Amino acid sequence: MPNAAPRALPRHGEPRFSDLLHATASAHPHPRLSIGDMLAAMQDRAGAALLFVFAFPNILPTPPGVATILGLPIIFLSAQMALGRPPHLPRLIAERSMATAQVRQLVARALPHLHRAERLLRHRWPLLTAPLAERLLGMICLALAILLSLPVPLGNLLPSLSVCILALAIMERDGLWVLAGLGAAVVSFLWLGLVSWGVIRAAAFVIGNAF
Repeated sequence: MPNAAPRALPRHGEPRFSDLLHATASAHPHPRLSIGDMLAAMQDRAGAALLFVFAFPNILPTPPGVATILGLPIIFLSAQMALGRPPHLPRLIAERSMATAQVRQLVARALPHLHRAERLLRHRWPLLTAPLAERLLGMICLALAILLSLPVPLGNLLPSLSVCILALAIMERDGLWVLAGLGAAVVSFLWLGLVSWGVIRAAAFVIGNAF
């Protein structure tokens, strides 16, 4: 009987992303945790890691307007990835913070999903996560972040899920997950097209019956 696929191992002895995220939240000594603190804690995986951190809350039920707020850092980070630059956020964004207790609650909700994902992630199909491919994925994440920021009905879930899958794929160099993330991205853009077409048809109907 063939062995099951191993859980993704840290690269070069580094901690897993889930362990790093848990340690960052649990060991933070101050009452508030800033985006800049998270950027520093994520080490060399900061770009993809923060893409996941900002996209994941949009998969959960959140108050209106949260997607727009969280979409802005994703836009900056994915644009830098597309340009092949190290992650950096403007001071105005880097100094934004959340109560550490709230961050710990979010991390606690994310960890079970991350652990399940890490059991499936592994290094494969490296061509799809090579530097040039990573820059192309940054462009796709940028388009998804813009979509995430739009007031599209039910438009947060699919783009956020796509960004999360692509971020994990980049961190663990898993080409199969890149394809899964690209598939989710295609569905996201198709949904945007369907919603936009529905809005246009509804507006045309209203205008046509009003005059």
